[in-house]
Amino acid sequence: MSVTAPPKLGGIDHLEWWVGNARAFAAFLASAFGFDPVARAGPETGRRDRVSYLLQQGDVRFLITGGLTPESPVAEHVRRHGDGIRDIAFLVDDVDAAYDAALARGATSFREPADDVDETGNGVIRHAAIATYGATVHTFLARSKYAGPFAPQFEASPLRAPVGPVVGVERIDHVVANVELGTLDEWVGYYEQVLGFDQLVHFSDDAISTEYSALMSTVVWNHDRIVLPINEPAEGRRKSQIEEYLDYYGSPGVQHIALRTPDIVAAVSALRDRGVRFLDVPPTYYDEARERMGSMGDALPWQRLAELGILVDRDHDGYLLQVFTETVTDRPTVFFEIIQREGAKGFGEGNFKALFEAIEREQERRGNL
Repeated sequence: MSVTAPPKLGGIDHLEWWVGNARAFAAFLASAFGFDPVARAGPETGRRDRVSYLLQQGDVRFLITGGLTPESPVAEHVRRHGDGIRDIAFLVDDVDAAYDAALARGATSFREPADDVDETGNGVIRHAAIATYGATVHTFLARSKYAGPFAPQFEASPLRAPVGPVVGVERIDHVVANVELGTLDEWVGYYEQVLGFDQLVHFSDDAISTEYSALMSTVVWNHDRIVLPINEPAEGRRKSQIEEYLDYYGSPGVQHIALRTPDIVAAVSALRDRGVRFLDVPPTYYDEARERMGSMGDALPWQRLAELGILVDRDHDGYLLQVFTETVTDRPTVFFEIIQREGAKGFGEGNFKALFEAIEREQERRGNL
């Protein structure tokens, strides 16, 4: 019996946020993170129940959508989950083939293939979507027959980019999901079976633990530009960050987005100047980090890294530098990672303890540890 080949994915086209106030959240990402306003859609362009703002920096595109009526599915999503990522959209050459292949391999349909036609003559975008963890969906979309600003019913953004230092984000490095206890293997299997992904690495609760809490994580990928770590809580003395997320988000969902830059010192300096807040790292971390990095760290600007709170790790392929923001939503759910890779293919395993202790300090301040 023949087995249907998995969908052919060309990468992440965009991430769509569903939020309570799209204009304010778009302005926040523009002013704080240096994204450029590119396009907008709303009642003026023919979309009656929602408004959307497209922001871009490098190859990273965020679509920020808010509901305009109490009956809007966007408004209901925000009521249940708060602001968060609704859609991880994948670029494909053939929407119907990708959708049919995903369903044949076990996916649940969320939206059948359909065309969005631009009435001004810019062409058509075809799209379809499948359900995944929690209220998150994956859209397949094809852009080869469209030449306008992002999608039909969008126009060039009337918003201006705020003045500020250039951040220098180039692409999405990975997108991390949190799922419920006992379901990690199920969702890893989903990506393997439905989308043909493979496991890149697994971290046990022994690798990701502190005195109080632990989690397990498996990274799946398509051997190219789509890398999706998946976390689940593990047994611990107190509530883990994953459990806190699930409590506040109300379901599995996207926990953080890692944005890659070629110069993390310049990027984090710019972000701090723009008002972005990061998790604190104790000064003692850098004594241990310098020892762990050995000769590979000789050329690193250690004083500047310590001033900016940037973490360092190495693997057999090279090293990486990373830093994590505080949560950027009212509920303690979604945050960003900024990462620079110099050959390393890992995810900062040597930093897990320092990172999770920093997160626990924020949990304790909220009374949720």
